[in-house]
Amino acid sequence: MAVAEVVIKQEAAEALDLEVRILELCQRSGEVSHDIIRQELPQHVDPARLATALNRLLSGGRLEVLKQGDTLFYRTKNTEVLGDLQGADNEEILVYQIIEQSNNKGIWTRDIRQKSGLNETQLKKVLKTLDSKKIIKQLKSVGNQKRKVYMLYNLEPDQSVTGGPWFTDQDFESEFVDVLMQQCFKFLQHKAAAKAPSSFGGVLVSDLDPIAQRNAALTNSADVWEFINKLGISKVKLTVEHIEMLLSALIYDGKVESEVGTDKEGKPLALYRARLVAPAATGLMHSPCGSCPLVFNCCDGGAISPATCVYMKEWLGW
Repeated sequence: MAVAEVVIKQEAAEALDLEVRILELCQRSGEVSHDIIRQELPQHVDPARLATALNRLLSGGRLEVLKQGDTLFYRTKNTEVLGDLQGADNEEILVYQIIEQSNNKGIWTRDIRQKSGLNETQLKKVLKTLDSKKIIKQLKSVGNQKRKVYMLYNLEPDQSVTGGPWFTDQDFESEFVDVLMQQCFKFLQHKAAAKAPSSFGGVLVSDLDPIAQRNAALTNSADVWEFINKLGISKVKLTVEHIEMLLSALIYDGKVESEVGTDKEGKPLALYRARLVAPAATGLMHSPCGSCPLVFNCCDGGAISPATCVYMKEWLGW
């Protein structure tokens, strides 16, 4: 009898040790597949014991399982949230799980109601309880300010919800965006000017042919991003993707043009440069003489003369 008790206690201790090892592995690596767990554990652990340990951790709420393609992954659950959910009823746990699945994009109240099957009164009560415990939080979507979305309290909202750095409390920061666009354009202008030919004795002098000059003015978005960061004009953290949004807006404004180049590894890379602005036309260019190919053959009394020019009469409104 005593021997049997010792065996049972030893098996329980081994089972607990196995669970601790699995938890430590998941905490260290984040998400771990079933095969990785098998490789990291001692070889003498048989599949049945491993399955029992995983099921105990899952049923105890210390692990959760994810499926990516045909592979199962395990990760530890947020212990703080689990502590707050202790004593919660089934409705609260159900709503929490639905919101958790939406990740940082959040989920609309109507979608929670449809997935949970709760009526509006029940759902409002559950959401209020979870919100008061700071398990979830409520946000307004920048795409539809009348729509409330919910996500877990500790998550950073996706840009599709907040609008990214261009919005503050769902208000578009037009002045901030204008300043950034002006600085991006100024950087491209300076780069183009540095590659432009210089004038010497009324003659343009350059070591590069015109096509090479245009290509030398091209730059990538990472260089523009580095320039903006050094200016320190943005209090929010900007990424290269944010700068590419600004450059795209400048392209639509007709101030910047883009070409596809390649990086050092030969991969496609978008390159940008300021567009050359044509000089303003002089008064002469507005007259028919300014664009007439026979202007040098035109004279008073000749076959071609201003007095007999039909284009001149039309322009003067005679």
